[in-house]
Amino acid sequence: MISTIFNPTLDPADAIYDEEIPARQPWSRVVKSGQTLRIIDLQGNQAVDTIFYNAHDPSERYSAPDTIVRQGNIFITTGTKIISNEGNVMMTVINDTCGRHDTVGGACSMESNSVRYGLHKKHLHACVENYLLELSKYEMNKRDLVSNINFYMNVPVSADGSLEIVDGISEAGKIVELQAEMDVMVLISNCPQVNNPCNAYNPTPIRLVIWDKQ
Repeated sequence: MISTIFNPTLDPADAIYDEEIPARQPWSRVVKSGQTLRIIDLQGNQAVDTIFYNAHDPSERYSAPDTIVRQGNIFITTGTKIISNEGNVMMTVINDTCGRHDTVGGACSMESNSVRYGLHKKHLHACVENYLLELSKYEMNKRDLVSNINFYMNVPVSADGSLEIVDGISEAGKIVELQAEMDVMVLISNCPQVNNPCNAYNPTPIRLVIWDKQ
């Protein structure tokens, strides 16, 4: 069931971290076991490309296949367990007021932009480049990139197996909350894509709030 209210125990005044992340920018931070991360879509239809790593051993990281198989669904929502490539639960979605988050659409890159939209688009900022910039802070690189979750992005899959990035169903103020089940390094690209409707052709800021274990 999709939650439609905020968790009343999580007051922003009690948060240990509360920041607005500008449009098109990367972000990362360790969310410790028991802490809760809230991702807020401030203006609506803003894709938030996210990867999770074990903060103590980044060779353990988010696995899209294991997460999909474990829950029997390609979409992320309340109750979803985010599973690692070692089969461990990394995060649990404890609250979601949007109801659909993508696991199969992947992250945009300068290369994919040029293939999909033309060579004249290659210069445009993209999520893979955001990831690489942020990963460099941890002495990590392109080899450490894996499939990501696209929070607030709508990628329906047709009966024939084809998929398409379409207008999102999120609105201003929608949230998703994740509780860490281990110490997790969360890597985010606040998606800069302007060539398809994943951001309503207009990338916007998001807000990230973290609470200690309640």
